[in-house]
Amino acid sequence: MKKLLRMMTAAGVAWGILGSPAHAGFAEGATAYNNRNYAVAYKEIEPLARAGNTDAEHLLGLMYYMGRGVQQDYKQALVWHRKAALKGKADAQYVVGAMYYTGNAVIQDHKQAITWFRKAAEQGHAEAQQVLGLMYRYHIGGMPQDNVLAYMLWNLSAAAGNANAAEQRSAIVKKMTAEQIEEGQMLSANWKVNTPLPRSSRTGGG
Repeated sequence: MKKLLRMMTAAGVAWGILGSPAHAGFAEGATAYNNRNYAVAYKEIEPLARAGNTDAEHLLGLMYYMGRGVQQDYKQALVWHRKAALKGKADAQYVVGAMYYTGNAVIQDHKQAITWFRKAAEQGHAEAQQVLGLMYRYHIGGMPQDNVLAYMLWNLSAAAGNANAAEQRSAIVKKMTAEQIEEGQMLSANWKVNTPLPRSSRTGGG
């Protein structure tokens, strides 16, 4: 789980693959951010975030987290990410979860971290699925130790291109029975994005 801080850095890099923005000004700000023109990005993004644009809230949060275009301020990063997370932005939910996990700008709270990771994972967020799998694998934050659910989550995350999840799945499969692998494959095949993830398995309890 020490990789979480590195994942946070990767979250900033992920802005190189922005989807269709809901506001033209956001596109200009995001382009400036991706081109490392952070002063212009801040000028475009900050008013949109204050006006309630969810994507802008998340990007402004990243700017505060990374200290890009603004003085680094983890508390402000959390404020803006939480605004976007409460509106259902999966990337922001993941970052809020990571901040609760590490105790960055908040009192460390693994149960809160799990709540936010799960919200993002249920939207198909590959990094959140991978981290949630680790929490099942290693019985973190009061989660049941469940190799089948860890395998399922890593299967989903790996399918979305997460290399860490693919490695973790390869390692855990060596510790699983054929029945457990079959259940994990069935669970991942049957799950649909934006539906609840299972909280227990039939064969995977530790």
